[in-house]
Amino acid sequence: MSIEINNESGVGVDEENLAALAAHVLGELGINPLAELSVVVVDEDAMAELHEKWMGEPGPTDVLAFPMDELRPGGGARGEGDGPADPALLGDVVLCPQVAARQAEEAGHSTADELDLLCTHGILHLLGYDHAEPEEHKEMFGLQSRLLESWQGVRNPR
Repeated sequence: MSIEINNESGVGVDEENLAALAAHVLGELGINPLAELSVVVVDEDAMAELHEKWMGEPGPTDVLAFPMDELRPGGGARGEGDGPADPALLGDVVLCPQVAARQAEEAGHSTADELDLLCTHGILHLLGYDHAEPEEHKEMFGLQSRLLESWQGVRNPR
């Protein structure tokens, strides 16, 4: 797997951990080992700009996902359309550590744990998972929880 981490945020994040987490998630999901993923870490101003441009909503958000299949006509969710133009190109996950830090404090865990959650969430969106409908929400968040639990087992073996 090719996983590129690009930290443009000015905030220190554990890039090696994010890359290892992404590789774990993709491996657990049986994604093609030739898959390419980009994780970009940006500051609040850059995230607010992306959030407004692509989602039409003001202010920064925690994570955005830009699947490559959205760039082709007829691109869709898992199993829809013709399939991606290049199955090895997954897309980009964009994270904002400042928003993650606030959310982590509210949730009572570390910013690193929140970034793990957000990165996993973004990868699932790249792969076509969504949470707009109750059944989709249940499936995506259940899978996200299982992936994070298995990651904790790898990261902190007993």
